[in-house]
Amino acid sequence: MQRREFIKGIGASLVMLSSGLAPSPVAIAKSASSANTQTKKNIVWVILRGALDPLHTIVPVNEPNFSQLRPTLAGNVANSKLLLNPQFSLNPVLTNMHQWYLDKQLLPIVAVSSGYPERSHFAGQDFLESGGELKELESGWLGRAISASLDNRNNNAIAISNAVPISLRGSDRVNTWYPTKGKPADEDIYQQLALLYQQDTKLSQNLMDGISLKEMAMAGGSNNSRKFAALAQACGNFLTQSDEIDCAMLEMGGWDTHSNQHSRLKRQLSQLDNGLEALKSALADQWQHTVVIVATEFGRTVKENGTYGTDHGTGSAMFIAGGAVKGGKVLGQWPGLKPEQLFQKRDLQPTTNSFSWITTVMQQHWQLTTEEINQILPHNPPYDVPIIS
Repeated sequence: MQRREFIKGIGASLVMLSSGLAPSPVAIAKSASSANTQTKKNIVWVILRGALDPLHTIVPVNEPNFSQLRPTLAGNVANSKLLLNPQFSLNPVLTNMHQWYLDKQLLPIVAVSSGYPERSHFAGQDFLESGGELKELESGWLGRAISASLDNRNNNAIAISNAVPISLRGSDRVNTWYPTKGKPADEDIYQQLALLYQQDTKLSQNLMDGISLKEMAMAGGSNNSRKFAALAQACGNFLTQSDEIDCAMLEMGGWDTHSNQHSRLKRQLSQLDNGLEALKSALADQWQHTVVIVATEFGRTVKENGTYGTDHGTGSAMFIAGGAVKGGKVLGQWPGLKPEQLFQKRDLQPTTNSFSWITTVMQQHWQLTTEEINQILPHNPPYDVPIIS
């Protein structure tokens, strides 16, 4: 192995990042005080991989067929005190999100779908991230969005991930960050590497970029954990520590609940709820200018299976949250759970499209034009619903 490749390997072990052709994090990083003087309009995209069960999350408490279709699962959530309106409540562990709802900072959306017609996790996630079929759209909708109006916005993104997710492909203004598994490096190692790299401009810049990302992520005493709450806090740190980053992506797996769904979702939803609260806390004043979009690739069957779980379905749920949101109401049209109201006699019938809710956010929050939205998510016009304050 040549010395150059060896040194590059050492550098990669210090901090996981992928800068691609994006501008240097050193160039875009600013002090927290400087960042807070500017009003940015942030969007945080959170994808839940594995297919979130909508009925165990936004619970249809007054749906007559709910307990019949789910004799075991319904009983675990039907008495939730986290009421949204007379028709729905939130899963009992979503206490932070329920408070956001009361504070008019959360919009739960029922019966949504990306339009993906099958039940494959990988293909469904690709569809959700790309905004359609990959063979037609070889980039991600969020990557296209941050490249849509370079003259009007800062347009830099950070993905809390080992590599650039499909959602952010197609843009050269994306960085990634993810905590290492190993013990954090001592300051002496960085100094020694700086000396080794001083004759190589590219290697030296890569090292500085990595250190800059690490410092932004760890601002405010964050730890190096890979738990969702820690990753969400780091995500918030990036948005507050840089006045150029106005877009971020988080992902959380583990939502494929074919068996023992209640206990598994209790754990998963609790981690999601705590993580989103950590994001809000890290954002501080910038929360007021932030929109968080939470979605999953598809839903799950309306009827529980023989192992107290649910199988791959169609209609699901999503959330739009943030200080910039006109919340406090449940969006989407409820289709009902009678046999004739189900999709293919087994799934929650979708009544609105995930992508049209996303374009609604981008139109109202980022003030993107109809032409720009057509470049990002064609055939998915925004809804005529005021959701941003």
